[in-house]
Amino acid sequence: MAIAAAAVIVPLGLLFFISGLAVNLIQAVCFVLIRPLSKNTYRKINRVLAELLWLQLVWLVDWWAGVKIKVFADSESFNLMGKEHALVICNHRSDIDWLVGWVLAQRSGCLGSTLAVMKKSSKFLPVIGWSMWFSEYLFLERSWAKDESTLKAGLQRLKDFPRPFWLALFVEGTRFTQAKLLAAQEYATSQGLPVPRNVLIPRTKGFVSAVNHMRSFVPAVYDMTVAIPKSSPSPTMLRLFKGQSSVVHVHVKLHLMKELPETDEGVAQWILDGRLNHFLVVSYWACLLAYGALKFLQWSSLLSTWKGIAVSAVGLAIVTILMQIMILFSQSKRSTPAKASPGKPKNNVGNQYAFVLDGASSMSFGHSKDPSDTSLYAYFQFVVFVVN
Repeated sequence: MAIAAAAVIVPLGLLFFISGLAVNLIQAVCFVLIRPLSKNTYRKINRVLAELLWLQLVWLVDWWAGVKIKVFADSESFNLMGKEHALVICNHRSDIDWLVGWVLAQRSGCLGSTLAVMKKSSKFLPVIGWSMWFSEYLFLERSWAKDESTLKAGLQRLKDFPRPFWLALFVEGTRFTQAKLLAAQEYATSQGLPVPRNVLIPRTKGFVSAVNHMRSFVPAVYDMTVAIPKSSPSPTMLRLFKGQSSVVHVHVKLHLMKELPETDEGVAQWILDGRLNHFLVVSYWACLLAYGALKFLQWSSLLSTWKGIAVSAVGLAIVTILMQIMILFSQSKRSTPAKASPGKPKNNVGNQYAFVLDGASSMSFGHSKDPSDTSLYAYFQFVVFVVN
């Protein structure tokens, strides 16, 4: 980690981890004392607590780094975002796709009730992973024999969720890299599927299970495709901390859950075919912690002895290490490739598969498409909403 970057990361890390530990502590107390008596009350309180923490990261994207997120959606889809339960399926293009999702959720008014299906190791991340666990994120081991029952139980718990929620599912099963794209292209060629150029091939088991268990109480599926323009550098956690901006395009298409096929095979084929004010919150935390630190130093005289200085230095070193872990954990080049599904998909996947999974990026970057494909014109009718 460069010294210049560390000069920014350490103060932000102190703010995030100290405030986060306070939030985690309150979450733990509420989990033990309130949740056994009233799960809905616990969820309402936890929603506020989670937002107090997560808005700091939204601020990092939105204000500190000034990432420009352009959302392409029809007016109906855009107006419904945040007002209903939704299963959100998305590709995994950059290291911070989950933060882009949080920005959209915050704009839509449902940040505190945003959920996701994550790999199990994520819940052990200090502060952020713990807050996700208290917020009922679903953590899987990437072994269907173990994950099937875990996913089913987690989805059923959401039936009585008191507020509109988004459950995010990265259907590709892994983050995008060029090596994984080449592997996906080879697999598509061997199976007679359209060859992707900008995305990976979706995995169907988790999506089929989610649709089966959520169909009765979740009215919509939001199909989101994230694309990074070729003229913009890919956003990373390190770039965010350095205050370096990027541009992210998000294409959103709404599908009614009741319109999806009824059978597992049909749903699997469908996914192949288709595919608070954060500045005030951060300012509040900064002022509160600065005041608390000043009073603590006056009371303890911590910096008046060499022992106190050494303890302070160790504390700063721990925060630096934790921030480094967070940055490394987010990097796509360190992600584990998802295992290919053993079954052979059907060969009758039409042009819509190539467009919905590959078309959002293709349209943004000017690739040509068959004019007879009606789904293309649906995308050209989208209105551009710029979130900045």
